[in-house]
Amino acid sequence: MSITIAARLSAIRREMAKSNLDAFIIPRADEYLGEYVPAHNERMLWTSGFTGSAGMIIVLKDTAAIFVDGRYTVQVRQQVDAELFEYLSLHETPQAQWLTEKLDAKASVGFDARLHTLSWFNSTQATLNKAQIELVAVKDNPIDLNWSDRPQASNEPIMAFSEQSAGRSSLEKRTTIGAAVKVEGADVAIIAALDSFCWLLNIRGKDVPRLPVVLGTALLHANGDMVLFTDVTKLPNGIEHHVGSGVSFKTETDLEAELAKLSGKKVLASPDTTNAWLQITAKNAGAELVAGADPVALPKAKKNEAELSGIKACHIRDGVAVSRFLAWLDSEVLAERLYDEGQLADKLESFRLEDPLYQEPSFDTISATGANAAMCHYNHNDGTPAQMEINSIYLVDSGAQYLDGTTDVTRTIAIGDVTAEQRKMVTLVLKGHIAIDQSKFPQGTSGQQLDSFARQYLWQYGFDFDHGTGHGVGHYLSVHEGPQGIGKNRTPVPLVAGMVLSNEPGYYRANEFGIRLENLVTVRPSVALANAERDMLEFEVLTFIPMDARLIDKDLLTSTELNWFNQYHQQVREKLSPHMHGDDLTWLNKVTAAI
Repeated sequence: MSITIAARLSAIRREMAKSNLDAFIIPRADEYLGEYVPAHNERMLWTSGFTGSAGMIIVLKDTAAIFVDGRYTVQVRQQVDAELFEYLSLHETPQAQWLTEKLDAKASVGFDARLHTLSWFNSTQATLNKAQIELVAVKDNPIDLNWSDRPQASNEPIMAFSEQSAGRSSLEKRTTIGAAVKVEGADVAIIAALDSFCWLLNIRGKDVPRLPVVLGTALLHANGDMVLFTDVTKLPNGIEHHVGSGVSFKTETDLEAELAKLSGKKVLASPDTTNAWLQITAKNAGAELVAGADPVALPKAKKNEAELSGIKACHIRDGVAVSRFLAWLDSEVLAERLYDEGQLADKLESFRLEDPLYQEPSFDTISATGANAAMCHYNHNDGTPAQMEINSIYLVDSGAQYLDGTTDVTRTIAIGDVTAEQRKMVTLVLKGHIAIDQSKFPQGTSGQQLDSFARQYLWQYGFDFDHGTGHGVGHYLSVHEGPQGIGKNRTPVPLVAGMVLSNEPGYYRANEFGIRLENLVTVRPSVALANAERDMLEFEVLTFIPMDARLIDKDLLTSTELNWFNQYHQQVREKLSPHMHGDDLTWLNKVTAAI
């Protein structure tokens, strides 16, 4: 593999020499700047062999460096040849500053403008300019020119997502969002987020793993008319009727010419989420850029009744599938049959696969036993899956894409006996979970304001966790949806009725164990405070899967918290028992009994 990687680096350097470049920057992102990257766009992987989900590579004339975050400090050393790459921190070693220290004045740094945001471009250019280093956009990416065995892009057809499931027609959505574009003072908006234009057009696809979207870019005009640039050979019959009037479809190769027609127009785009090439091309054609957030994000986050109905339905079926897996796991542990993390993840999916509406996981399952669970974004596929051991804790964070919704749930399971300290830590996490679940808050409150509810009990003992408490979730779309979230430094966007979020506090003790308890919830007007002085909101739980009572220390729970735990399990039993039978039902009745 090192020989192959060395040859690839040499090929990149040959292209650099042709363009008189002293360095070339390779991010993990592709031109769509999404969380997930399809195989044919894994340029960082091709260059280095690194499979992580975040990072950046900078190739110099004689050396190269790979920048990764704290999740991947061990993995990068396992996968990337130290003789070819220097290992550096993605966050502690700013790449632009590093380049100014490595290169002389008058040097040229190449980059592909499609793979970076406009904000990144402006910031990086400013830093390099101070050192008299030029940032040069290449016309052809050196990797693309030399990737001879590049995987083919998906040829799966675009799917017309039913208006009944979506709850609103594409025309209605486009007209509403178009009006919002006009309010922003723009004539047209670049809709670059894949889930945004799929939601607008009521379409879905299979172009990206774990994300049911179509690759492409859209332009939405203020009157609601829209052009989607995508692989038009994958359009289904009757798509024009499905999306309604005012929509046209063109190939992605037509995009540059269409952007050139925007001369004199005011173009709304997000500098932080839309690629630089789109915005620079429009600006160079004579358009005026209007910086703003994706106008689709907030309306998409507010689920309507049809969307919520589908989400609630799929959560019951998903609850049955995951509960059957947990019942199977308990019986196997009792029989002293233990498995590795990969086998457990596959077994869990086998139960979901029985559902005809199941499509694929909504993210790579985090199946982590023992000390591996202390890495909150652990992936057993990054190395050799560990074997489960008796008298340990198993953490499984998984989700599913169903035709009627998206799920995400984490359960922490006792495998044999656990210590009093482990029960204490799980109970402190549970108390935070309950505090979020039961919170009531006035309209205008953001998830940032609620975050400390989840951490307060851990804080009292000197503990905390280093991830957000909750993220937004889409409707048969992205499992990580903005702009809503719950976290210390998350967006200040207020939570509104219809939003779906995760509630997932955790605790991680390095080299020992990890804990996370996650349900999905939706925001709704408060039932208990319907006649309060102010308009109040609360959460309605969507996930119905037992939590492991063997990991709970009752003495650390208040009577109110204990009642919540028992009432939650009563709900789980009532909702799942009609769909479970035999030993599975017996198990369900046992684990949901009051404690």
